[in-house]
Amino acid sequence: MRVGLMTREYPPYVYGGAGVHVEYLSRELAKTIEVEVHCWGDQFSNQGNLHVRGAEPWSQISNGTQEKFKTALETFSLNLAQMTSISAIDIAHTHTWYVSMAGFFAKKLYGIPFVLTTHSLEPLRAWKAEQLGSGYAMSSWMERTAILDADAVIAVSQGTRADILRAYPEIDAERIRVIYNGIDLTEYQKTPETTALTEYGVDPAQPYVLFVGRITRQKGVTHLVDAIPHMPPRTQIVLCAGAPDTPEIAAEMREKVERVRAINPRVIWIEKMLSKPEAIQFYSNCSVFCCPSVYEPFGIINLEAMACRAPVVASATGGILEVVVDGVTGYLVHFDQDPVTSFPVHPEVFSRDLAAKVSALLADPVRARSFGEAGRRRVEEKFAWSAIAEQTIGLYRELIATHRQEGR
Repeated sequence: MRVGLMTREYPPYVYGGAGVHVEYLSRELAKTIEVEVHCWGDQFSNQGNLHVRGAEPWSQISNGTQEKFKTALETFSLNLAQMTSISAIDIAHTHTWYVSMAGFFAKKLYGIPFVLTTHSLEPLRAWKAEQLGSGYAMSSWMERTAILDADAVIAVSQGTRADILRAYPEIDAERIRVIYNGIDLTEYQKTPETTALTEYGVDPAQPYVLFVGRITRQKGVTHLVDAIPHMPPRTQIVLCAGAPDTPEIAAEMREKVERVRAINPRVIWIEKMLSKPEAIQFYSNCSVFCCPSVYEPFGIINLEAMACRAPVVASATGGILEVVVDGVTGYLVHFDQDPVTSFPVHPEVFSRDLAAKVSALLADPVRARSFGEAGRRRVEEKFAWSAIAEQTIGLYRELIATHRQEGR
């Protein structure tokens, strides 16, 4: 069996959870079957069963009018271009809307089954219009076209499955399978190493609250910044936040951080995406890891933190509810959400509630350690990549067998 995995992100160009997912899934699948990865970039490699093929979208001269929707057009062009580099694959498997049409095209052109893993849903991310402009209508069309045509849709959580049925009520519920994200338990382990902390100006001898993620509305980092004035004075806060969606949110983030530093000068903003070894050091030594996402189909960063024995304070939304166990591996912060944007209806209350839970763990290091140990046990029991790959291959075999029986 040979699967074609379609993805935007693949090492070394990984900036989000979907890219992390594909990196580890492809590696685990390749222990059993042939894997052909089609991604964005200049990657090209052959390592045993794992074959990686990068591609670039068309080059487009952009101006002020085109800039917003340019990404959607480039995405569509790359989905078309990927059809020319596909080998003799038995099944296509896409990840995120950026490559959803590649699976759609592969099904039509090569006559093979098509699996789509949804890591988020365009109808539930209305703020993407800020990033994509009118291209948001095109990204939504691409996702809708593909998801309704896929032979199977993988939801990364039960919450995501419910979201799919809400966003696309015409889909056959039997086609949706829940297969969680996973974690490399060997790589993500607690380390006493602190060289990365000192390199970035963090005092490892002092407790610190950690955020790791992109600067995007979805990840809610600005709500965490707004929570800082409500935490104990001079709490060390480390924001590992880069890759802003838009210049507007980057400017908003900068303004908020500068304002809060006037109150608490111990806010450290690392404006880049950390390497994995660096992130593991930060997870391992933090007093509290905070995930303030307003929309999170799964939230792989919580797994990473828990694997490194960090106690977690996270928003009670989406797949996070299936990862973080309230009062056992951390605290969940509930908030009223706008049904269209997913934003907090009362952002000030949300920020204060985040601060209260973070402050409670900072004041109780014994409980924080207990949460951290419980988090490690939970990821070992529920989220190993070997189990995720086994479930995925089982789905492939089922779809290929059905496809052959029906003579398609």
